[in-house]
Amino acid sequence: MKLKPMADSRNIHIIDDEPAVRDSLAFLLGSEGFPVTLHECAADFLAVLPEGEPLCLITDVRMPGVDGIELLQTLKQAGHKFPVIVMTGHGDVPLAVKAMRYGAMDFVEKPFDDEIIINLVRDALAAGASDGSQGPLKDELAEELNIRLASLSQRESQVLHGLVAGQTNKEIARNFDLSPRTVEVYRAKLMTKMQAGSVSELVRFAIRAGIVCG
Repeated sequence: MKLKPMADSRNIHIIDDEPAVRDSLAFLLGSEGFPVTLHECAADFLAVLPEGEPLCLITDVRMPGVDGIELLQTLKQAGHKFPVIVMTGHGDVPLAVKAMRYGAMDFVEKPFDDEIIINLVRDALAAGASDGSQGPLKDELAEELNIRLASLSQRESQVLHGLVAGQTNKEIARNFDLSPRTVEVYRAKLMTKMQAGSVSELVRFAIRAGIVCG
C-alpha cells in the first residue's frame, strides 16, 4: 500500500476528553499525511508542550479541568502564537466568539464534515507558515468577505449580528419586532449572499471578517 506524502512537518495536537473524537480525528488527519499527537485534557498538553515547537492545535472548548477558553488564555499569556482551532458543541456560538477573541484562529461545530476540518487545518498551517502565528486573513479572502458583507441589506446585517451573538430566530425577531418566519427569510438571503453552507460557516465568515459582538 502506497502511503500519502507528509502534508506538513508540523505536529497537529488534538485535545478532547472523548476518546471517540480523538481517535476519529487522528485517523482522518493521519490519512491526510499529518503527524498527530493526542491529549485527553488541556493539562496533559501543557505538560508536554515544548518551547518553540511548530504545531497546530485543535481543542474542544468544553472540557473538565482547564477548559478551552482557559487554555487559550494560558497560551496567550505564555506568548505562544501557533494556530488554534476550537471545537464547539451545537449552540456554542457565543463561546466560539469568545475563543476567537482570546486568539483562536477558527472554530468548527460538532458534528463536523471531514472536509471542513481538513480545510481548516490547511488554512491554519498556511496562515502560520511565515512565523508560526495565526496572522490576519489573506488579503484576497478579507476583501472577498467584505464585498459579501457590503451586499447585505440593513435587516440582513442585523440578523447576521444576532446570529454571531448566539441568538435564536425568536430572539432576533423579538429584538427587531419581526416574525420568526421573516427572520428565517432574511437568514436564508444573507447565507446566500455570504456563500455560507451552514449557520456555523456563516458565523465563521462573519467573525473572521471582523464582526465580533460584545
